[in-house]
Amino acid sequence: MKKFVSAFIFVLATSIAMAQQKVTDLDKSPLDISYYPPNYPILKMSGKTSSAPLARIIYSRPQKKGRNIFGGEVKYNDVWRIGANESSEIEFFKNVVFGNRKVPKGRYTMFCIPTEDKWSIILNKDNFTWGSFTYSSANDIARYEVPVQKNSEDVEALTMSFENNGRSKLVVMWDTSMVSIPISF
Repeated sequence: MKKFVSAFIFVLATSIAMAQQKVTDLDKSPLDISYYPPNYPILKMSGKTSSAPLARIIYSRPQKKGRNIFGGEVKYNDVWRIGANESSEIEFFKNVVFGNRKVPKGRYTMFCIPTEDKWSIILNKDNFTWGSFTYSSANDIARYEVPVQKNSEDVEALTMSFENNGRSKLVVMWDTSMVSIPISF
């Protein structure tokens, strides 16, 4: 009888605990990953490469949803995490030149200070941060200014991707704005 009561209490407690768990809602700014070389996961799965990627960026993709983005939701001259939720993280699997600065391999948080004409792109060594609320320039390892270019079309979701058109670069697009950050591997 004691075994029966113990088993009943265990099943009841487990049922109550499981009933209280709730699956989280779908995030409004989904997480995404971009690799260099572009399409690295496909190259790896198809056996066309056995090496590690050279870089990857992990970021959340906020949606425009009719809002005024730059100069509105994203304030000019304020530090921005380039994305939503957790701060965007870029990882280099070998030493690189980011913009015009040598950066050792490793994982960094990426921020920017946008203006209408240019963005100051920032690599920071304070990883695992949410937003730019705890940003400190004391942890910066590189800054590089890039001009803002206008997109020919509206980009609804923030998009970051690596490109290699004769020169490697990280391209950031959202709304009608685009910046290209040169990276040498």
